[in-house]
Amino acid sequence: QYLLELKLIAEVGLVGLPNAGKSTFLARVTAATPKIADYPFTTLTPNLGVVELDGFRTMTMEDIPGIIEGAAEGKGLGHDFLRHIERTRLLLFVIDAGDEDPESTLRMLETELEEHSPAFAGRPRLPAPNKLDIPEHRVRAATFAQTHGGPHPLSAGNGEGPDP
Repeated sequence: QYLLELKLIAEVGLVGLPNAGKSTFLARVTAATPKIADYPFTTLTPNLGVVELDGFRTMTMEDIPGIIEGAAEGKGLGHDFLRHIERTRLLLFVIDAGDEDPESTLRMLETELEEHSPAFAGRPRLPAPNKLDIPEHRVRAATFAQTHGGPHPLSAGNGEGPDP
């Protein structure tokens, strides 16, 4: 008896809590049209998009359902989809800048990935505070940036941050 499992392959995997803005960011920088709504677990399946870079280059980006604490043990939808980002080259941690404790959110996400698979231990990663279009989030994002040596703040909603 054999079990064949297809894992998606992408250069960048978007990781974050439900409603952190992963699908909105994917839709902003690619032609993908993931379902976007203001309630948790809108994303029920992984979404792939192709980012067009300068010089006729492209890269693929993958959005998976939001990860919650305990995802590595099967809570939420994370367990079913964590395996898909095992085949990504870079992890982009999309953190809601309105989160009361973005530091602990980042640690929890990293812990869930590492408990799921040792493949994530040495994977390059970038934290990206999101939702800077909300003025009160800018201060928290700036503090978070100082702690992490200048993460890449963005606003998936209005396109601020990522290079067009």
